[in-house]
Amino acid sequence: MDFDTLGKTVHHPLKKLETFKKPANVQTVIMKSDEVTSICPVTGQPDWETVTVEYAPDNLCIESKSLKLYFWSFRDEGCFCEELADQIANDFFSACEPFWCKVTVVQKPRGGIEITSIAEIKRNTGA
Repeated sequence: MDFDTLGKTVHHPLKKLETFKKPANVQTVIMKSDEVTSICPVTGQPDWETVTVEYAPDNLCIESKSLKLYFWSFRDEGCFCEELADQIANDFFSACEPFWCKVTVVQKPRGGIEITSIAEIKRNTGA
């Protein structure tokens, strides 16, 4: 396997999610980070999120260092919590083409309001 980021020094965020071949008996993968930050697109104030990605891999799994660098890329981007969940789900689905994926974003309270947004994508089975 040849990774662009794993085993290398990277000093900047990246939008690329790297993958590796799924081990034979893995059915579900859950990846969670409580270190995701973004910017409110209206006020410019920082938001802190916990992001959980759950997926059923078909042939590929997401490499965790690339996911960390991908999450880092949102630090200076303006997006609402709901947009963040949707974008991560779409990017994740495009990168590893799982049977399904679910992204849950919990935005820490600001102004006394906590937001939870869930985006799910399922592969079209044609049935």
